[in-house]
Amino acid sequence: MFSYLVRRLFIGLITLTLITFIIFGLIRNMPGSPISNAMAMIDPGKELNPADIERMKKAYGLDKPWPEAYVLWVKNVCQLDFGRSISRKQPVARLIRERIGPTLILSVSSLFLTYLLAIPMGLYSSARQGHLDERTIGTLLYMLYSFPSFVAALFLQIYLANKLGLLPLYGMRSDNYSSLSTIQQVWDIFKHALMPIICYTYGSLAYYSRFIRANMHEVLRQDYIRTARAKGLGPVTVLVKHAFRNTLIPLVTLIGLTLPSLLGGSVIIERIFSWPGMGQLYFESILERDYPTIMGLTLMFSIMTLAGQLLADIFYAVADPRVKISDH
Repeated sequence: MFSYLVRRLFIGLITLTLITFIIFGLIRNMPGSPISNAMAMIDPGKELNPADIERMKKAYGLDKPWPEAYVLWVKNVCQLDFGRSISRKQPVARLIRERIGPTLILSVSSLFLTYLLAIPMGLYSSARQGHLDERTIGTLLYMLYSFPSFVAALFLQIYLANKLGLLPLYGMRSDNYSSLSTIQQVWDIFKHALMPIICYTYGSLAYYSRFIRANMHEVLRQDYIRTARAKGLGPVTVLVKHAFRNTLIPLVTLIGLTLPSLLGGSVIIERIFSWPGMGQLYFESILERDYPTIMGLTLMFSIMTLAGQLLADIFYAVADPRVKISDH
């Protein structure tokens, strides 16, 4: 176990280095730079002289070749210094910390609802295979899965916000948020978050329930399931205790791989609803060529992805004692 973890951490460290090195090289070679963005924002009647431009390059660390700048960035990261945002003039760590909460509100709520609904729906579809209700549910799920979330977001905004006025159109808080009581503030955030959560959830719900149903069909054809039925066990016991447990291995893989998405956010959904989450921060940072923020977010997403894969392997062994961690 210990040697396995050391080996995985070593491989993860090499992978992390490669990812950050490639991303650093790509963003430093993208067209445009923080300086060109800054020049576009100043008064057209003013011009920066070459000395000012060189001073800005030095201040942003752009006066060095990108491989040398990468080594300097790694050295600072090892000292837990993620740099300072060029466009927002704030430490990157603080920026990321401020966006984690709003993103988790959407992602955790969506993930909880997805598993809460998908597992019973998947089991029910398995038990009712071939019946009219199972086919109806399957057709509806296919329709949901094929419906783009950004189209659903626009529909929800048109009908629930504009026409019916039931929910706020965008944002995370109302203008009078600070004057509300604690309960009213929670209710206010809930109303703002409801439409993004719906858009986050329905596609995942369709995917996970179909995934569980497909795996259950494979398991229900196994001999030990026939044996369990021949012993006179009830359908619920056979379905949940004997069949569903053996579908947990592929399911826990998905759980592990969803870990990065908890903090990754969704660029499109957060953009449409003006939700101040990680996805929107990443998108804005790329537009602004804010190199320190892009690298800080890339590093965090990469670590979350590698950690998710490691957790999935550990969950394997927990879900199925026949699987040894050292086998991976």
